[in-house]
Parts: sequence; C-alpha cells; structure tokens
Amino acid sequence: MSTLTLPEPVDTHARRLLDTLPSSPGGAELWRALGAENLLSRVYRDHDPRHGIDPAALGALLSELDRRCSLGSTLAVTVPLATCLPLMASSTGLASSVLEAALGGRCVVALAATDESAGCDLASLGTEITFDDDGLYLHGTKRWITNATTCDAALVLARHRPGPHFTNFTWVLVPTDAPGVSAEPADTQLFEGSGTGHLTFDRVRVGHDHVVGGKGRGMSAFAAHIATERLAGALWAVALCERTLRDTARHLRERRRGDGTLWQHEGIRQRYASALLRARQHRALTENLTQAVAARRDSAAAATLKASAALTVEEVLDVCAHLEGAHGFRTGGPQALRAQAALFGIGGGTTEVVLSIMADAAPETLAEPGS
Repeated sequence: MSTLTLPEPVDTHARRLLDTLPSSPGGAELWRALGAENLLSRVYRDHDPRHGIDPAALGALLSELDRRCSLGSTLAVTVPLATCLPLMASSTGLASSVLEAALGGRCVVALAATDESAGCDLASLGTEITFDDDGLYLHGTKRWITNATTCDAALVLARHRPGPHFTNFTWVLVPTDAPGVSAEPADTQLFEGSGTGHLTFDRVRVGHDHVVGGKGRGMSAFAAHIATERLAGALWAVALCERTLRDTARHLRERRRGDGTLWQHEGIRQRYASALLRARQHRALTENLTQAVAARRDSAAAATLKASAALTVEEVLDVCAHLEGAHGFRTGGPQALRAQAALFGIGGGTTEVVLSIMADAAPETLAEPGS
C-alpha cells in the first residue's frame, strides 16, 4: 500500500538550510543557497511566478529569513522574489531563461527602478533607451539599488521617449558584465548583506530580446506587480515586529530591578503592551487583506498594508529600543533595526503616497453595506 508523502513545509525546510549556513550570510549567498534547495520557486502558486505569490509560503520563508539573517540580506531576497521574477515571468526567450536560472539560485537579478535624478518619482526618471534596427542603447544611472554590487543581471526601467505618459517606459534585462555597466557601493553602513549600491549604464548595447514585457509596457507591468511587493513588505513586518517583541519581553523578564525584574514594572508592561497591540492589529489586517492583494492585486488593499507595515514597524521598534535601554544598541538589536527599518516607509512607495491611495479609495472602502 502506497503512502502519500506531503512536501516539507517551507519554514521547516528553510530553517534546516539556514542553520547550516555561515553566520550572517550575504544576500547573494543566501539567494543561491535557497535556489539550490528549490525554496525560491515554492513561494509561488504551483511553483510558477506567472501564477502569483503563495502568501502562506512567502510569509513562512520571510519569517525564517528574519529569524536567522540580517535585515539587508532578507531585503536582498525579498525584492527580486516579489518584483523581479514576477515581472520577468511575463516574457519568453532570454527573460524566461534568466528566470529559470534565478529560481535555481544560479543568477541574482537586481530591480533597477529608482533613478539618479528622480528617485522614486518613476515618471520623471532620466535613464533612456534608444532603439534601432539591431537592438538598443541604454544610458543612465540608478541609485540605491538592492543587489547592485552582487547581481548577475539588472532589470532596468528606462524611458524610450520623453514625457510622463505610462506608455513611454520599458523594462530591459541587462547582464552586469556587459560593456558600459558599472556598480558602486552605496555610502552607508546600513543594510549589511544587501549589496545596495548604484548602477551606471554608459551607452550599454543589448539586443531587442533583452526587452521584458514589451516596449512601452514598463509602467503598466510595474503597477500590476507593486501590490505583490507591498504584500511581501506587510508579511515581513509581521515577522520582524513579533520577533523583536519576543526578544524585548525576554530581556525585560531577565533584567533585574530591585527585588524583581523590569517586567514587573507596570508602566513598562503597559508601554510594551501598546506595541504588542499595534503588532497584533497589523497581523490581523494583513491576514484580512492578503487574498485581496494576492488574488486580485487590489491596489487600495495593498496600499493599506504598506501604510500599516511602515507605521507599525516604526512604533514597535521605537518602543522596544527604548525599553531595552543600552541593551538595544547590541548588534542586530532594535536600535540598529529601527534605523534600517525606516525603509518600510520609503521603498515601494512612501507612506504619504500610499495614504493618498487609501484616501482616494475611501468612498468604495466605506460604502454602505448592500449598496
């Protein structure tokens, strides 16, 4: 009689793998190890990025990465998983072969969207593509790019004609060993393991087959997938906040104060509980809206999760950093995390931008029941 063998859960498989890696693996090393164990493909439905994210599998993997790895290394895995690979899944040919290599951990791909001159204002970016009969030239600089110094290829958003219209932008997949491509580390001591830096493209020549998703479809493709990136950030925020709260509670219970511990001080307990409440509210909101984002790519729901993640991480880490006192300045402690986690309110759209999206959607969100 045959026995049905269920696949090993993502979190169990990831935990076993991560515990065998050297302390604080870099993002590129982490990506290659996860791919070799088929853990990257498992965060998608049917192990295929074309079918969308499997939120439970992605959340489980992010929780394990947050437990074992630096914030920078976790970021280096999260960005391509949530954005690069789903964008490439819409194309055949070269993009398809790079996608297969990336899923197997044999290729690290960087998302190169934010521009030297325009930053996160993508409609004003200055990186340009010039097409001709034989291919295209790419020219410009991308700044603050995760995996910039460690990637094998960059998925670059550039304009092929002037103006802010959404049809003026195209994605191009560029090997980083192509002539004219250079990378420079960002001037920061934060985000260790992320490979964050700046990419310059000096009249880089590639063929038409390097276009991803079709000419003029860059902005529409990005808009279709930004919801997934925001969901990934919300799932990561759940893991980060709850892990930090556990660490802080342990410290408060062990730290002596008079005849007892800090945990027995009512003012401290209430301050801690307020942060715990905020984290639980974010978890509940994420669980409530996950399917709307994962299945329907609901932009208002995604914006709500993005805003909640940013505000929750800020509040929880601020409280935990204060309550841990000098202990909070330890390596990997809440003081260091707080500085890096400000990224939750910037990357993928600033908190102000996503709050505006929420305001625009308020009439539908608050519609009368049955209307």
